[in-house]
Amino acid sequence: MIEIRFKVLIILVLVVSYCKAQTIIPIETKDFSMVLQTDNQNKLKTVYFGKKLNYELDFQQIEKQYYFPSANAGIYNSAYTPSGTWNLSEPALQVKHFDGNLSTDLIFVDVEVQKKDEETHTKIKLTDPVYNLIVILNYKVWANLNVVEQWTEIINKENDTIELSKYASANLYFTNKDFYLTHFQGEYLKEMQPTEERLTQGIKTLDSKLGTRAMLIGTPNFMISFDKPAEEDNGMVLLGQLAWTGNYKIDFDIDSYKNLRLIAGVNPYSSNYTLQKGETFKSPSLIYSISDNGTGKASRQLHTWARKYRVLNGEGERLTLLNNWEATYFDFNEDKLSKLITDTKDLGLDLFLLDDGWFGNKYPRNNDDAGLGDWQENRKKLPNGLGYLVKEAKKNKVKFGIWIEPEMVNPESELFKTHPDWVIKQPERPAKLYRNQMVLDLTNPDVQNFVFTVVDSIFTKNPEIAFVKWDCNAVIYNAYSNYLEQNKIPQTHLYIDYVQGLYKVLDKIRQKYPSVSMMLCSGGGGRADYELLKYFTEFWPSDNTDPIERIFLQWNYSYFFPSITTACHVTNWGKQPMKFKVDVASMGKLGFDIDVSHLNSDDLFFTKEAIKEYNEFKHLVLLGDQFRLASPYQNPYASLMYVDKNKSEAVMFNYLSSNRFMEKMTRQPIKMKGLDIDKKYKIKEINLFPNTKSTLDDSITYSGNFLMNVGVNPDINLKRTSVILLITEAK
Repeated sequence: MIEIRFKVLIILVLVVSYCKAQTIIPIETKDFSMVLQTDNQNKLKTVYFGKKLNYELDFQQIEKQYYFPSANAGIYNSAYTPSGTWNLSEPALQVKHFDGNLSTDLIFVDVEVQKKDEETHTKIKLTDPVYNLIVILNYKVWANLNVVEQWTEIINKENDTIELSKYASANLYFTNKDFYLTHFQGEYLKEMQPTEERLTQGIKTLDSKLGTRAMLIGTPNFMISFDKPAEEDNGMVLLGQLAWTGNYKIDFDIDSYKNLRLIAGVNPYSSNYTLQKGETFKSPSLIYSISDNGTGKASRQLHTWARKYRVLNGEGERLTLLNNWEATYFDFNEDKLSKLITDTKDLGLDLFLLDDGWFGNKYPRNNDDAGLGDWQENRKKLPNGLGYLVKEAKKNKVKFGIWIEPEMVNPESELFKTHPDWVIKQPERPAKLYRNQMVLDLTNPDVQNFVFTVVDSIFTKNPEIAFVKWDCNAVIYNAYSNYLEQNKIPQTHLYIDYVQGLYKVLDKIRQKYPSVSMMLCSGGGGRADYELLKYFTEFWPSDNTDPIERIFLQWNYSYFFPSITTACHVTNWGKQPMKFKVDVASMGKLGFDIDVSHLNSDDLFFTKEAIKEYNEFKHLVLLGDQFRLASPYQNPYASLMYVDKNKSEAVMFNYLSSNRFMEKMTRQPIKMKGLDIDKKYKIKEINLFPNTKSTLDDSITYSGNFLMNVGVNPDINLKRTSVILLITEAK
């Protein structure tokens, strides 16, 4: 029925367009509508963004209800705002035409709608009435999930080369009473720190100029709450992300009528981009989930979309692992690693991951100041090569994984001595290092081939390697490409062509190795976006693995990313007991970064049993619907739960996140979410430490109605700092 209505509406749109009347184009999800309409000059405007309207004929009445004249600034609600003509507001597009003219206008030409399975793709064609410049606005909608992916294509059909100085992905317009922005800033080891503010007149900008590790200081993730501050289960919210692995810029512009203009795209900083005649520039995507029931619903929609449509193997298995980094750092040999491989088996984990330090001979990788770029096994540490360790893993019936950082190079390396021209560096200025390394120039096809060969050679020599941890620790200083200079390409292409070069490498890797698990790492959450997650199965949220800090970090990442993408490791960080560390790390893709020989007998026994427990409930964490129950920002504890699609099974995590207050922390029950009010449930505490008993009675049967309206007190206190509850339907 819905699809039939949709087809009739499109016919109406095309007929109206042909008659030269005002064209109406709805972009609709299950619950929301964005309505675009041409004015009497054939300029395309956003006339509505809000809850879905039930009758198509109502669309024709929308514009008549608003009166926002903006002759002093152009048209605030332009669907894609050009610059240099009638518009004086912040533009989405700035172009220098082939003849040097800096003015651009855009008028509507036509619309095309394609429907495939669950996706509806609307393409709107605009053109400059004077110059042969074409802009295609793309809206891909997953209606049942209220998720939209939006991007722009700019096509040069002019007589010669043009130059783009701004080229946003999306230009949205909202008419509400108030707007609250939550954005996530931070620094190394303090990533993803939330700040909520009410937007006031003027422009609030989120941006990055770091080049590679673009999410180190801030992130391209944001949430907008309409009319009131964001709430978990109430109110209209939009969760958004610019899916781009380089410099980004997102402007939140409150206009003179207190309405919100949102313009998101690549940061135009030092990035004027030339297009030859016939070339097309495709912007990255702005991806957003819309909800009228708060951030919880918006997150679950985005999680489902990500698992099903975007993340590599998003509904598949994930490998638990033991990483050697904190057990050995750079100081290891075959015997130490063989023992850790045996520990991997004994703990009951799936994979052993060999981290940094396994490569380099002339410039051995014994610390972080040498060897990066020389990807041959270090003969002193690994006289029998990686192949020996792969065989050791196979003998122990576990898989083997490897760490690489192929985009980077140390000056103390054979690669740098041989190819100094492959490095991003201003020729007349001293080198500026970050962690003793520099960035290779991925605008250069030879460098792209080198990076691909690093990965290909590892798999060619050892095809049974099952996992790659791909790191990226340096930012781009002294931005300059020798390759671009030699090929007479403007240096302002560097920041964009670098990222596109990375995507080309990853495309090539995935064509040859489509299913190998790979983790994104960048000193923590320096890289976590839905463009890279097309190629990777998971990401590393932060080098800060203190479990108290991870409660907050994982809480904030959970707004935008499903737990199946979040790598959570138990490490030596923090003074909390082993149970607390394992319980916190079990709220994502579980891993360990410990020296097993340092565990006492109780910790060792608990860890083995907890891994078995995790393997029993991980399907809920990785694939279930997540519900945030009690925020650590509002309480001295945190609580979350994951529920399966049938609402027959769930797991609930409860953590003491502060000990500043009274000893007994949960003085009242925590209400659950996502269950069936008519079903009956049993609750059992799991992951108990040796020689301890639960304080909860697992013989009681509860109704779903009771658990969601009264709740259960998990009895968190200074002696029970983490409690995991398994909720199962009572048959």
